[in-house]
Amino acid sequence: MGVEATLDEYGYVMGRIPANVPGEHPAIGFIAHVDTAPDASGENVKPQIIKDYDGSAIELKGVPGLKLDPVAFPELLAHKGETIITTDGTTLLGADDKAGVAEIMNAVQYIMEHPEFKHGPVCIGFTPDEEIGRGVVKFDVARFGADYGYTMDGGEVGELEFENFNAASAKIHVQGCNVHPGYAKGKMKNAILIGQEFGAMLPVMARPEHTEGYEGFFHLISFKGSVEEADFAYIIRDHDRAKFEARKEMMQKVADFVNSKYGEGTVTLVLKDQYYNMREQVEPHYHIIEKAVKAMEMAGIKAKIQPIRGGTDGANLSFRGLPCPNIFAGGLNFHGKFEWVPLESIEKASQVILNIITLFA
Repeated sequence: MGVEATLDEYGYVMGRIPANVPGEHPAIGFIAHVDTAPDASGENVKPQIIKDYDGSAIELKGVPGLKLDPVAFPELLAHKGETIITTDGTTLLGADDKAGVAEIMNAVQYIMEHPEFKHGPVCIGFTPDEEIGRGVVKFDVARFGADYGYTMDGGEVGELEFENFNAASAKIHVQGCNVHPGYAKGKMKNAILIGQEFGAMLPVMARPEHTEGYEGFFHLISFKGSVEEADFAYIIRDHDRAKFEARKEMMQKVADFVNSKYGEGTVTLVLKDQYYNMREQVEPHYHIIEKAVKAMEMAGIKAKIQPIRGGTDGANLSFRGLPCPNIFAGGLNFHGKFEWVPLESIEKASQVILNIITLFA
């Protein structure tokens, strides 16, 4: 397209379009990630394109009987008459975040084909590994060169997010003691049951299936083990930093209690912070939120500012000196076979990118 771009050894693609207006203007970056979630296969995706969607259930033809049904997913009805892109039921779609890639590339193509379009410096970045929380570990912020950034990685049209979870992982190893069950009285320590006991001491209503909005949680994501030893993995999330620290402290107290009951070394707990709430880094630059809201209004969209119940590349970038809120990419039901995205939502997101560039210029 005529944009100078680089691919580095870590898989980051960066491009830059020089300003075509005189004077000093901030460089604005737009970022999306090219990896898809490990929760479902992203190999050999066979998308279905349904034009002029009529509001009925959509058959996912790769799996007999599987349907994307508005009874289960009423959001579909808000997109009647639009072009809906779905999976065939055998894989995820990858709209998270290939829709973001498409939106940015479409805007880049428009800029390069319309030299009359006025803009300051524009930076483009595509990252790997976002879905495993490693998306910007090797991202060179200085080389990227943006003063402010936006990730195109949200859901429904209008979403605008500048606060996310504080996040930590917790890995728990339970060392049991396996003895022949016929002679186990007073000797056996069943690592599986001890792990279950550990989980039962965490508040039931602080699980993802019982939380929403600003409510945090403890989420058991994996278990593997036997009577002799077992490993459990949790993720810990909370928007409020003090509550986040309290959740980690609670988990440590549970580990200490289990060790006091069954003997020191029964439970080994490793806590690791993953990312923090970007709000404290973005709020001092609130004008970038205001410009995003205005850019949406220019596209006929009402902004819906809300917290992310997750994280984005922008969270870590914000703590590395690049304030970086998140804008809708248009997809829904991310990370699974029911993922879908309206073409019109992708087009609207691309228009918002161009409007933001205009406002900064």
